[in-house]
Amino acid sequence: MLTQDQIARYQADGYVRPDYRLDEDTLADIRAAHDRLIARHPEFRNYCPNLLAYDLSFLNVARDPAIVDMVTQLIGPDVALWNSSFFAKPALDGQKTPWHQDGEYWPIRPLATCTVWIAIDAATPENGCLRVIRGSHREQRLRRHRTNPDRNLTLNQELLPEEYDEADAVDIVLEAGQMSLHDVFLLHGSEPNHSPNSRRGMTLRFMPTTSVFDRALATQQAREKELLIDHADRTLFLMRGQDRSGQNDFTMRR
Repeated sequence: MLTQDQIARYQADGYVRPDYRLDEDTLADIRAAHDRLIARHPEFRNYCPNLLAYDLSFLNVARDPAIVDMVTQLIGPDVALWNSSFFAKPALDGQKTPWHQDGEYWPIRPLATCTVWIAIDAATPENGCLRVIRGSHREQRLRRHRTNPDRNLTLNQELLPEEYDEADAVDIVLEAGQMSLHDVFLLHGSEPNHSPNSRRGMTLRFMPTTSVFDRALATQQAREKELLIDHADRTLFLMRGQDRSGQNDFTMRR
């Protein structure tokens, strides 16, 4: 569980590094599953936006009681997992992730999500660790983004340069198995990986069920914002509690 100090840090900074970490056996299972995925789908070498559409074994990580406990401490007792993705950054040519806010991409209203970012390999400044701007979530609003069609980026929505100052960035350095949790409005990104070491990171996206995953909005966003992904086909998994909104669709999709 998170300490009260860690919860306060998350609320003030928009992210926290908990003490909990995955063990080596779990990491080995994730790496093996990811290797199988890439063997079947080499197009996901840098980024797979929807792991659970291809291999439900990744769901075992999201079901880890300790992870769900920490998430409920931050966003409430009723939570759903709406996505899991993989930012792989292979050695020598791992792609950059532009500065952005997660909420710019997501059809959740009211906008609320806690992302669990798990280091499957060590994440360092040399291999493109996550970088954040501490406290940038506090206004709880989306800043201005633009579409960047550069195919060497994992995502195509980036913050306008005047919306942030990269000099304020903080590196989130993690050992394999460690993780960070961050708010949906936090400004973050990561540099390319030109090092000889891979930097695999797995994300789990949890939303409070007081919010609604709006599939019609997902399709509209994909069209209007030129998003690479239409989130409408996501399967929601109720991880704890109940659907407080009464409007979320938990139908299994593939």
